[in-house]
Amino acid sequence: MLGSPSDFPLNARIFHAVSLISIAALIYNVPFNYIIGLPKIAIASMVVLIIMCMLYYNSRIKNRVTVSVLIANIVGLGLFTLNYFLNSGLNGPTELFYLLFLLLSIAISPVNQYKVWIPINICLVLTMNAIEYFYPETVPYTYSNRANAFVDQMSAYVVVAILAYISMDNIRRSYESERTAVLEQSRFIVEKNAQILKQNEGLERINAEKNKLMSIVAHDLRSPLASIQNFLELLNQYDLDEAQKADIKKDLLEATKDTMALLSKLLNWSKSQLNGVSANKEMLVLHELLDTTLNLERSGAIRKHIEIDYDIDPSIAIFADSEMMQIIFRNLIGNAIKFTPEGGQISINSIVAGKNCVIAIKDNGIGIPPERQAAIFSLNVQSTYGTKKEKGVGLGLLLTQEFILAQNGKIWFETVPTGGTCFFVSIPMADALVTKTTENQLQLGTSDRS
Repeated sequence: MLGSPSDFPLNARIFHAVSLISIAALIYNVPFNYIIGLPKIAIASMVVLIIMCMLYYNSRIKNRVTVSVLIANIVGLGLFTLNYFLNSGLNGPTELFYLLFLLLSIAISPVNQYKVWIPINICLVLTMNAIEYFYPETVPYTYSNRANAFVDQMSAYVVVAILAYISMDNIRRSYESERTAVLEQSRFIVEKNAQILKQNEGLERINAEKNKLMSIVAHDLRSPLASIQNFLELLNQYDLDEAQKADIKKDLLEATKDTMALLSKLLNWSKSQLNGVSANKEMLVLHELLDTTLNLERSGAIRKHIEIDYDIDPSIAIFADSEMMQIIFRNLIGNAIKFTPEGGQISINSIVAGKNCVIAIKDNGIGIPPERQAAIFSLNVQSTYGTKKEKGVGLGLLLTQEFILAQNGKIWFETVPTGGTCFFVSIPMADALVTKTTENQLQLGTSDRS
């Protein structure tokens, strides 16, 4: 009934409240004045009641607030001026109504108007008092008896007090509501700004890391490509014997493989950033999955005479994405080969831990220095060299962690400098085989006891 804050300013909503209160008071005042023997006042009140209903409609429904407030001020002063002369002047309650109307004029009028209505109100009251003092016959005493005067004065005071309370309470509530809304809006803006600043800082950090990554990738690609170019120039410009050609071809193949591995990691990571990481999970037999990966990585281990000890329970099945898991294992096994010296050893084992399978890939290589361990899975990478100067861009472990998390898995590591590193991958098992594996273990335990 008062209008929403988004549609009406505070003074307009106060005017609507005052209009409704005034309408209620006039509905009471019309029969009351008639009963106590003031029919002219009752008629005047009826006219003002109709006008107030029209002003409320004009302001609340038609949204003509300014003109409605202006007319209300004029009508109110006119009514109380008439009431002064019709209702016993200083002996009646009119000055109480003038005081109430002064308060309401301040509340409902715009700032640039209520400063006009205050002196007008005061001047009217002083003028009427002066007229009554010098020309008392112009202001007749209208009460028929002392009881009517007493009832009119008391009821007027009660009505004025109630209207003043309701009006001021509404004003205070509206003010508190506006103040709370402004404070909440300010708090929201501050929090939003802090959030935006934090996001900007994060974006700037990520952008800086990606720029650094691109510079590392460009550098790492240039080196093997330069080697390939040099090998091809040697083959083209010099007449080499078969042994020299064989050595160059071997080096050329290794450089090409390193470049392809680097490009493959970069492509996988770029796809995950552009399209998001989405796992297409299915039931996979773990040892078959690892056999495929080992066949791809075994040549690197053979070149460095590294022994791979492989112990995977053939009954274990996991619920994972086949392509993601092969990339994960290639990265981890490839890193183990890269950082293990010639003649070293790598072991791959699996255990069942509740509803998860934990795969451990352990090497006896150079380990991870303490200063690099905190950022090992981040984009803040540093180029590293393997035990035979193998070059890496550092994307492998970042990509590995993203793929594992996408499959509801976990990855962690334990390392001892000069003592090797062990990476652990925990991945959910296929529900259908969790029970089967547990039953097999129970049967094996029964057989052992028997």
